[in-house]
Amino acid sequence: MGSNRSKLLPLVAAVALALSMQAHAADPAPASTTADDSASTDGSNAKTLSSVEVFGKLDKSRNQLSPEIGASQYLINKQAIDQLPLGNATPLNQVLLQAPGVVQDSYGQLHVRGDHADLQYRIDGVIIPESIAGFGQTLDTRIIDHVQLLTGALPAQYGYRTAGIVDITTSTGKDEMGGSIGVTAGSFGTLNPEFSWHGNQDRFSWFFTGNFDENDLGIENPTAQRNAIHDHTDQDKSFGDVSYLLNDNTRVSFLFGTTDNRFQIPDNPNQTPNYDLANAPANFNSDELNENQREVTRFGVLALQGKFGDSDYQISFNQRFTGVNFTPDPVGDLIFNGVASTIDQFNRADTLQADFSTPLGQSHTVRYGVYVESEHPATDSSSLVFPADASGDQTSDVPINIVDDSAHIDARTYGVYVQDEWQLSNKLTMNYGVRADESEAYLDQGQVSPRLGFVYNWSKDTTFHAGYARYFTPPPAELISPTDIALFQGTTNQLPTDVNAETLAERSNYFDAGVSQKVGDHLTLGLDTYYRQVHDLLDLGQFGAALIFSPFNYDQGRVRGEEFSATYASGNWTTYLNVSNCLAEGKDVVTGQYNFTPAELAYIANHFVHLDHDQRLSSSGGITYNWNGTRLGADFLTGSGLRDGFANTEHVPSDVVFNLSAQRDFNVGPGGPFSVGLAVLNVADRSYELRSGTGIGVFAPQYGPRRGEFVTLTRKF
Repeated sequence: MGSNRSKLLPLVAAVALALSMQAHAADPAPASTTADDSASTDGSNAKTLSSVEVFGKLDKSRNQLSPEIGASQYLINKQAIDQLPLGNATPLNQVLLQAPGVVQDSYGQLHVRGDHADLQYRIDGVIIPESIAGFGQTLDTRIIDHVQLLTGALPAQYGYRTAGIVDITTSTGKDEMGGSIGVTAGSFGTLNPEFSWHGNQDRFSWFFTGNFDENDLGIENPTAQRNAIHDHTDQDKSFGDVSYLLNDNTRVSFLFGTTDNRFQIPDNPNQTPNYDLANAPANFNSDELNENQREVTRFGVLALQGKFGDSDYQISFNQRFTGVNFTPDPVGDLIFNGVASTIDQFNRADTLQADFSTPLGQSHTVRYGVYVESEHPATDSSSLVFPADASGDQTSDVPINIVDDSAHIDARTYGVYVQDEWQLSNKLTMNYGVRADESEAYLDQGQVSPRLGFVYNWSKDTTFHAGYARYFTPPPAELISPTDIALFQGTTNQLPTDVNAETLAERSNYFDAGVSQKVGDHLTLGLDTYYRQVHDLLDLGQFGAALIFSPFNYDQGRVRGEEFSATYASGNWTTYLNVSNCLAEGKDVVTGQYNFTPAELAYIANHFVHLDHDQRLSSSGGITYNWNGTRLGADFLTGSGLRDGFANTEHVPSDVVFNLSAQRDFNVGPGGPFSVGLAVLNVADRSYELRSGTGIGVFAPQYGPRRGEFVTLTRKF
């Protein structure tokens, strides 16, 4: 308990500082002044704009930089987030699961339309390079005003990570001074205090948030039991956004975010020892293992955004550091796995991004830009292993240490694009363009990629969209950790094969079409279909105890699917339903072969096999009702099961999870409302399997969390 108090002290101090500053803050300064077209030289007809109006105008200007013609779009706003069982305490990956075509996996992973990861995260239009652990557990939902998931045939502005664009618009301080303090607590030892503060004064605006989260179910349980063994996590997150108005047409902003997550790796009891270790404790049980992982991410963005003449622009400089440290149980890992590896993997990325939008006449809007990224990925590992004979049988019970620090490179990515949004008629819009990309890492690769998209407004209630995109997806440099195969020859960590090749960029042709139909004033229906033809398909696998994924390529890939969505809102009722069908397959492993057995390689060379994250049917839905000021909610998530077995020829059982929630605001005392929320997750207490521990790139079994009860208390000020 003492450690918890020490972690809460900075939060309490920050709240006290915020309240103090709020109490002593001066009234907003007089509004800035601009002259309209009819203004006289003496300023008598000058138009007065408040700082709030200027921020709103600049937000609109920034929105002009990002077209969506031809892509499939799904918007989740702050109200929809608040209606989730845990509200804004819901992890970001769980928020995105409310969108069609998004499949959940263990450890916060998401799969959009049959892809493994391949998500691009943008905050206020700025690309934030992916962290090693992925952003599913890195970014805090509380920073979001609304988030849009773009999929399908994307305009030329979007490159590199193209399975889905997670476009986050942050909450800002352009509104009145205020904030909130709250806590979520409940099952599995959950304690999650949070704090946010926003406001504006004169030309400044700001928004800050921070939270600490601890629980005893940080990573999915490898058993079907309710409580996992050795599964505590401590997670700290912070985010800040400070903007300054240089004038009514220009602002400079600084965004930053930090994450420090620590995980115990859960134990799977009663495993059979496979190796003999000199002086090992007698009857060492696998439920005594002490493996741990720490994940750190930091990013900072300096952005200049505004309007020059008729052109809108945003130029940003971004630096991101991400690191993962895995520490094994040196005794237990040797006894059960024959190897105990300490792994340090980290990457620093520096980026320049510039986007511009210029209208040409009444019918054309030309958008163009450039992106440059410099990365410095590195991996250092130190592994205890046993000597072994040609058959892999240990020849000594005294381990030896092998150091592998060969993975240190400099990587570069360059991209330029230009596109034209052409209003062909008052109903038909076409967006056509091209981008050129070059990736310099372990291999130098590049591609010129055309894009074409249409939107046709058949009527005020019916909209069609269609598009084609050529994609170039370089492998994630932060995850590539080439192993010096020769170092482990003659040891118990000798790899299944000695065949290997450098990871390749994925190249694909993407076709997408869909329709949106309003039925009356309250119901909206959507239907999408897509097909992707892939060469050098990229996939990720966990090939060791550390929760770090390694990329590899299939020579060929094919992905197709359909998505249906429905939303209804009327009076006190809101509801949504998504149903998705997807088939994702690959053939012939051409890189990273050393992670596969010869039998698997031979089979996959001659057969299209399901990707390990392929789930044929997925569905999500929810309903809320406002009952005299109390919001009651229920939602569900179901899937036909991810793949397992030899070469992914089988799948885990299907599952369905139901959640219930209730939330009400109370006006108690001075200040803003006091909110109380109750949530019951997995109401039926189902034990459902996410991973069986078999399949391509699957290391351990993992089960979803059992029933949990949580309460959230929030006070706005």
